[in-house]
Amino acid sequence: MRRIVLACLAALALSPVQVAVAANPVGMTSGFYVDPNSNPAVWVRNNGSDGRAARIQSAIASKPMARWFGSWSGDIQSAVSSFVAAADAADKLPVLVAYNIPGRDACGGHSGGGAGSPEAYRAWISAFASGLGSRPAVVILEPDSLADFNCMDAGKIATRTGMIRYATEQLRDKGTNTWAYLDAGNARWVPAATMASRLDSAGVRNVRGMSINVSNYITTSESAAYGNAVSSSLPGYTKPFVIDTSRNGNGSNGEWCNPAGRKLGAPAQVGGSAELLVWAKIPGDSDGSCGIGAGIPAGQFSPDLAIRLIDGV
Repeated sequence: MRRIVLACLAALALSPVQVAVAANPVGMTSGFYVDPNSNPAVWVRNNGSDGRAARIQSAIASKPMARWFGSWSGDIQSAVSSFVAAADAADKLPVLVAYNIPGRDACGGHSGGGAGSPEAYRAWISAFASGLGSRPAVVILEPDSLADFNCMDAGKIATRTGMIRYATEQLRDKGTNTWAYLDAGNARWVPAATMASRLDSAGVRNVRGMSINVSNYITTSESAAYGNAVSSSLPGYTKPFVIDTSRNGNGSNGEWCNPAGRKLGAPAQVGGSAELLVWAKIPGDSDGSCGIGAGIPAGQFSPDLAIRLIDGV
């Protein structure tokens, strides 16, 4: 049974406008949840005789990481509820990624898709938030959605911003013990002041904070500097942030789609230059049919990619 501990937000020197929830899901749990059905874990279970399995189990599959939810998740309320319930039963904190915005990855193209319409998205994210209920969780909301504007016209940007604002309201109102982080891209994509304006328009006030470096490789220190710059550029308030460290152990070489020479980063933890460090991107899951992952669709696990991240080659 999890320990129920209410957070004292005043101790964090945060004003009421900054944080919409009263409870601290970190304090309600005893560490981050290790997903037994992550792509790496499933691969290890199904390939025990493979010489790479033990290394992938030790370095990746046994570590806490996020579960991504999208159109592939089936009944989204049930899928989210089952996942957070399993974590709750283990007294652990789950990390979820909501990834279903219409026109997803408009510029990159490798992870395209999402809900079929704004109305479908609103129904989906409402059900997602309902699935959380009062159980403790961390949610990363729509990676790249506010950074990926340069392929969109003003009307599409406004529509997307409205959908995301609705999502923040749903998470605020229904995920009563959830810390949600609205994605803010990465340190080399959108200037901090521009991103701060987009976050504010999209409702970052309604949620805990923002996420940085999801599915990218930029170092923790550079990502933290960017997060602090974005936070300080928000209009009259600041926000904490989380950093995806899953693949940033060797930093970035400037490429984002399955570059060679990258390495696993620091495991999930509280603190470490941000409010939380998390493994949002699943190490070994392809970014798309590109780079050293040519022929491997986005989101598909590859033991070869995983081993390269373990070895840093």
